[in-house]
This record gives sequence, structure tokens and C-alpha cells, in this order.
Amino acid sequence: MPTGHHLRVGIFVFDDAEELDVVGPYEVLTAWANTSELRPEVVTFSLDGNGIRCAKGLRLVPDVGLADLGDLHVLVYPGGSGTRPLLRDSAHLEWVRGMRSSTALMTSVCTGALVYAAAGLLSGRPATTHWSAFDELAVIDPSVLLDTEARFVDDGDVVTSAGVSAGIDMALHLVARLESVDAARAVRREIQYDPEPPV
Repeated sequence: MPTGHHLRVGIFVFDDAEELDVVGPYEVLTAWANTSELRPEVVTFSLDGNGIRCAKGLRLVPDVGLADLGDLHVLVYPGGSGTRPLLRDSAHLEWVRGMRSSTALMTSVCTGALVYAAAGLLSGRPATTHWSAFDELAVIDPSVLLDTEARFVDDGDVVTSAGVSAGIDMALHLVARLESVDAARAVRREIQYDPEPPV
């Protein structure tokens, strides 16, 4: 586990990641970084440091690649259709398990939970994912305790969130957990986020 005092959050980006799975938590966490006395560092990274194309076409250039990432306190793993080849990639799953051994808090958005399940991180634990992926998650690891109602599930060292916009809720929860409820409320006000918008 990282032992330094500087709080570092890494958001993993990859081809066909769902846009809001990435930029929702990024918006929350960078707003926190800009207002908090803790001054957390938020970085985006891809496997090789090269740019990626998200599921709906948004192109992103990450801050670093794995080789230059360094230690993290929090990993945010988004979902999207790009998770499907990753959850079948044994070398990638080994990397995920390695990150688990060196990262205090592993978090996922949407179908990022499928990769965590494939890597064995969710065995026998409560978790959530996108509403359309519960059956898939159950096939990958039948021992996962599926929470089909929660926006996010905090199980200590692993936090999973439901689909897409739920990543914003999870990121606000992370701010509350890592600093304070007041800090999370300040971020929510800063980004003018209403969790119960009119329909």
C-alpha cells in the first residue's frame, strides 16, 4: 500500500470506455482537488500512455501510461463495452490483482465491476454494476452478492457503482469518505449536481 501522505487518485482510461464513467468521477474529483486543503492529485492513465477513443467517440489523451503512473491511493476503473476484451485478458487481470495489492481503495463504475469480478476481487462480496450487466456479473463469479438497488456499494477496500451517472454519486461518496461530508457537499454545490433531477 502507498505510504506517502500525498493522496493520489488514478482514473484508468481505455478504448470504448463509457464517457460519463470517466468524466463524471473526474469532474467530481478534480473539483475536490481544487477546493480541498488535502489537495489530492487526480491523474488519468492508459496502459501505454497513448490516447484512447471512448465508446461514443470522445477522444482522450491521458496524463501518463502505466510505466510512469507511480503509486495510487485510489483506482477508478470505468465501464463500457471496452471492458469485455479486458476481462478476458489474463495479463490485464494479473495487473488488476497487482494494483489491488498496492492500492488502498479499488473502485469501479458500471461494468468495470465485471473486470474486478474476473480478477477475483469481488468473490463473496457485495457489489453492483449497470442494471443490464447483473446476469453477466453472476456468470463471471456466482459468489458475488449482487445489490440491484444501490447506486454504489462500499465494502471497505472495494467500492463499486451502478451504471454511468452513478459514478458521480460514488465519487462524491469518496470525497465524503476521504475528507468529510461537508467537503462532498461543497463539491456537489460547485458542480451544481442535483441527484434527483425532474423527469
